[in-house]
Amino acid sequence: MSDREYVLTLSCPDRRGIVAAVSGFLADHGCNITESQQYGDRIAGRFFLRVQLIAEDPAVSEDALRADFAALAAEFGMDGELRARTSRPRVLVMVSKLGHCLNDLLYRQSSGMLDIEIAAVVSNHRDLQPLAASYQVNFHHVPVTPETKPDAEARLLELADSYGVDLVVLARYMQVLSSDLCAKLSGRIINIHHSFLPSFKGARPYHQAHARGVKLIGATAHYVTADLDEGPIIEQEVARVDHTHTPDQLAALGRDLECLALARAVNWHVERRVLLNGAKTVVFR
Repeated sequence: MSDREYVLTLSCPDRRGIVAAVSGFLADHGCNITESQQYGDRIAGRFFLRVQLIAEDPAVSEDALRADFAALAAEFGMDGELRARTSRPRVLVMVSKLGHCLNDLLYRQSSGMLDIEIAAVVSNHRDLQPLAASYQVNFHHVPVTPETKPDAEARLLELADSYGVDLVVLARYMQVLSSDLCAKLSGRIINIHHSFLPSFKGARPYHQAHARGVKLIGATAHYVTADLDEGPIIEQEVARVDHTHTPDQLAALGRDLECLALARAVNWHVERRVLLNGAKTVVFR
């Protein structure tokens, strides 16, 4: 991958001429479009665009490209971002005692399947410290009680800043984050929920599902907001089950679904394929 490759993402009020304006701007600045996806939400009246491009004119710097695009963005009321494709996002993973999602993310990173750098693991328990150490990833034990929760969240923000992380992933971190923390990391926290939202929230979701005799179980990866487990959904994975499955079998199958949904959500986020659309997302796969 060339260090002159970029991803441009934007959303704005929908109107005629957006694609022509963007493509014309890129052509005028010596850029070649290699991939382009767009979506117009007729109900919301908003337009979404993701473009991969190569800046072929060496005289046009990244800073100049970004600065010149600001004028076009202002004209169309765009919320946009230009990111180099070679920039490897730094991720902080938070976890409690269950390690399947953490293990999956660590393996995908180490094998090159997920182009991220897991800078550190933070946990309110010490159980998974050996797993992080086996991948040479820093581990921080930050215990949480009702009395120490403000201090624990302050420590989390401190770690996120010190490691320069772009994304925080809750990989079965079994603590509710405060509204203040959610606001400070808005759009930069992804959670994996161990059920197919909005069904079976809270403790022992697979036992709840078994008691109801469900025929589908699933997992949901979503952005974290102050509304518990109600953030914009990025990805969901499901599996068909029947009356022969025990609660433990449902939980085992569910763990696989959680890993898949979370890995996809993280990958799409770091590839700039997820754009927020109010309480929903637009995902350019």
